[in-house]
Amino acid sequence: MSSKPPLSIVHHNRLAGEDADLRAPLVLAGEPHSAATLVRFGSFCLWPMQRLLLQDNQPVHLGSRALDILIALLERPGALVGKDELIARVWPKTFVEPANLTVHISALRRALGDGRDGNRLLINIPGRGYRFVAPVTVSDQFKPSFPETSVAGQCHNLPARLTRLIGRRDIVVRLSAQIIRDRSLTVVGPGGIGKTAVALAVAREVATSYTDGTWWIDLAARGNPQDVAGAVASVLGFERDPEKSLTNLVTALRDKEMLLVLDTCEHAVAAVADLVAAVLRNAPGIHVLATSREPLCTEGEQLCRLAGLESPPAHCASAERARRFPAVELFLERTAAGIGEFALSDADAAAVSDICNTLEGLPLAIELAARRVSSLSIAAVAAGLKDPLRLLTAGYRTGPARQQTIRAALDWSHGLLTDKQQVVLRRLSVFSGEFSLQDAAAIVSDQARPDCPMVDEVTELVSKSLIASGVSETQPRFRLSHVTQAYALEKLGESGELDAIARRLTDDSKAPMRRAAAVSMLNAALSAIEPEEKERSSGGGLRFIPSKPSRRPAGSKGKLHHAIW
Repeated sequence: MSSKPPLSIVHHNRLAGEDADLRAPLVLAGEPHSAATLVRFGSFCLWPMQRLLLQDNQPVHLGSRALDILIALLERPGALVGKDELIARVWPKTFVEPANLTVHISALRRALGDGRDGNRLLINIPGRGYRFVAPVTVSDQFKPSFPETSVAGQCHNLPARLTRLIGRRDIVVRLSAQIIRDRSLTVVGPGGIGKTAVALAVAREVATSYTDGTWWIDLAARGNPQDVAGAVASVLGFERDPEKSLTNLVTALRDKEMLLVLDTCEHAVAAVADLVAAVLRNAPGIHVLATSREPLCTEGEQLCRLAGLESPPAHCASAERARRFPAVELFLERTAAGIGEFALSDADAAAVSDICNTLEGLPLAIELAARRVSSLSIAAVAAGLKDPLRLLTAGYRTGPARQQTIRAALDWSHGLLTDKQQVVLRRLSVFSGEFSLQDAAAIVSDQARPDCPMVDEVTELVSKSLIASGVSETQPRFRLSHVTQAYALEKLGESGELDAIARRLTDDSKAPMRRAAAVSMLNAALSAIEPEEKERSSGGGLRFIPSKPSRRPAGSKGKLHHAIW
């Protein structure tokens, strides 16, 4: 381990304007190397000699170079620290380009949330260096404080988080207050939206509020998804009786005060609902935080439908502006993790903004796209999203199988649908924009009536987070996300229904302008699912020709014979 120079810090009662004093750092008297030396700013605490940075008592993951920069700036808060001085401090006796300093300053700013919600911690003096401008206090009377385990042993079994949660602080604060007040809270959203990460952050926030602890139960990891009571009992260390598992669990929990976190409930939603209803009814001290791709639909359940991370407007050409959005922040952080160093330039800002917009701020998809930067350019990644199922495949090897690729995430959801729901979903894939119930009825069932059975299936798909809904001028509007539409359209091609549904779309578009738009929309969608056909096409692309009659051979499936050229 390389030795670090003694820490010299300006006391908080020194005036930032006293430049002469600030340029001559004050070595703390008595114990310059004391591990008890604590530097506080905002919600952060830094123990420089231990090289430990916490935010709200949680470790902040920061690279060693960025941490060196932070310590150097905090030695002289308010003073200008020159670029050459920082480079010499962080890379002693080594020649590096100034761009390396810029990269690690950017990483430091992201980790500290600099500029977020109007908070400004450090500023750049162009051509000269940087100042740490936030109020700083220094003390040698504090020592790191970590959560106690429990007087009776372990108070929680919450898994450690290996990456920083980005763009969710406000919702974590809100849900932390809500789960204390409301006993049943379910975080709902599509696969990859970050439900587990948010629930884990909330559980950590409130862990000390429950006398008997906070307990994490990962239902996706259980062999029998219907034995939810057995899974909970196993985690809590209760005796298990397969014949009376739910009854015994409720009895054991009756006098307890704890938070149960049930993660990934959608594949056992009925069994989870039964358990939650029984526990909440008979054990008044139990609170339940659940994550699922659909609601539990139990009495007293409060829902939080998790949206994607906020993204910059399309074609945003300013790197400085783009970096303010959490979707871009996530993309940049994961890109840097994969290639070592990465600083967003104005030249790449528009492409990165388009990536985040196309993926609608879906964290899993953004992470998978970022992992492609190591082998593709930013522009190539953006262009590759025309076929997201092929591009978004490089998940963490140690992650859950359903998060290895975007296709796996959608396979998990698709496998939980009924046959009717699968049919409706794939037929709706011909819409690349918003559609109404009447539009859906014409394509799916030929019954343009809002009370036809198709309405129930669309409602279920909305509930299961596969269709997004909203109200425009008092009428509900629906749409499929980019990745969901690509997946469902592929399923439509495999089903052998594509030609018939495509013709139904264009036939239903009676007005010439709407008909032309429908053909254009369908051609754009088809271009992403038949690359082999595209390569064989003498015209260089796939096209839907609405006037051609069908010449599909009997029994053929998934081949586009008459409409695709």
